[in-house]
This record gives sequence, structure tokens and C-alpha cells, in this order.
Amino acid sequence: MFYWFLKFLALGPLLKLIFRPWAEGTENVPKEGAVILASNHLSYSDWLFMPLVIPRRVTFVAKAEYFETPGIKGWFQKKFFSGAGQVPIDRSSGSAAAGAIATQLRLLSEGEVCGIYPEGTRSHDGKLYRGRTGVARIALESGVPVIPLAVINTDVVAPPGKVFGRMARPGVRFGEPLDFSRYEGLEGDRFILRAVTDEIMYEIMRLSGQEYVDLYAQDAKKRDREAEREAARTAERAESDEVWDQIKPE
Repeated sequence: MFYWFLKFLALGPLLKLIFRPWAEGTENVPKEGAVILASNHLSYSDWLFMPLVIPRRVTFVAKAEYFETPGIKGWFQKKFFSGAGQVPIDRSSGSAAAGAIATQLRLLSEGEVCGIYPEGTRSHDGKLYRGRTGVARIALESGVPVIPLAVINTDVVAPPGKVFGRMARPGVRFGEPLDFSRYEGLEGDRFILRAVTDEIMYEIMRLSGQEYVDLYAQDAKKRDREAEREAARTAERAESDEVWDQIKPE
């Protein structure tokens, strides 16, 4: 893993020196054995700062296309994502979601640490949104503990839509492991999956201090885009009416 080596021997210390990331509750992350790290998702930089504060490699799933681009560019891209702890989604499954779950279950069976963003996408406004139940299914099928965590200030360092924002100290707050063994064998019950997911999201909310919105992040983004377009149309109509009032004949 060339880039992994480069990241932690070169880029990692540099990021630590510049941003001085802080961490709380790192003792909750086991030194060995499979575990799920369930995080809020504020910025594209989350995957970078969170693994920096613990000694174990954290693996995330990524689109298979990132690993299949031909040529020299594709080779460097593959090395980048592989070294950064990303693995391709299993495309033999019926859907991307099923493929992601299958990949993470395989990694957990091998004793890996899997990073998961239950919201499914980055928050566009800093709020915490409803979790997808995939994290619950993975937890119940694998039988491994879930450690809720909150990244802090990564959206200040790298806000949505920008490469860089402003200097701030990013942080990571790890909660205590959550054990869902009481639901063993119930991974097919959608009510149980929702209850488990909501419990995880509650702990993330408690750790992050974010405002919780019981709506999927993708739906919230769509709602807010539509609201912005409607506001723009209203402003245009108001401006047109104002111009007409000024030029209309008496």
C-alpha cells in the first residue's frame, strides 16, 4: 500500500503539524479485531482526519469505477484510493448498496476496521440527518460492535463545495461501543433495523452536538435546492413587477 505508507509517513505528520487534530475517546477503539466506526459526514476531508487520530487502518468502500480507469491516470488513481483505505464495492451484488454491504461484511470477517457514514452523503448545512439502515444490517449480520463517532470542524477546514475553507483544529470524538447482539437473527426485520440505526444516530448526535433532522440528507438537499429556485423565481417576478410599475403608463 504505497500511498498508505506515503500518507502516514509524509502527509500524515504534515497534516498533524498544520491542523493539530484532537481526539477524545480513542480508548474505545479496540487495538485488534473487527469493529464498525459509524460517523457523521461533514466534509470530504472526514476520511482523512479521522484515521489520523487512531493507530489502526480504517477501510471505506468506494465506487468500483475509481479502481478501473485505464492508463497511467487510472493506475495512480487506484493506488491513491487503495492506499487511502478505500476498497471497491463488490459489483457482483444486485445493487451498489448491496455491494457495499457485501464488501464490508467481508472486511469485517477478516478483522478489519470499517468506516461507515450512515447518512449516506455529506451534510450540506451542518445538520445531522436520518441514517440509512445499512449500518444496522452490517452490524447485526457481522455481530461486531459499532463505535459511534463525531468529526468536528472538518466542514470549517473543507466546506461543502470548496477545496479549502479556513484554518481550524479538526477533532474526532469516539463514543463507547454499542452492542446489538440482543437482536441476533433479526437482521431481516425492518423495524429492528430502524431501531438500531436510530440508536446509532442518537449517539452520533450526542457526540457531535448537531441539530438532528428526521429526513434523509439527499431529500433535504433536494428540498433546499427547490426552495432556492422558488426564491429566485419569486425575486425575479418581484423585480419584473417593480420595473413594470416604474414604466407603465398612467
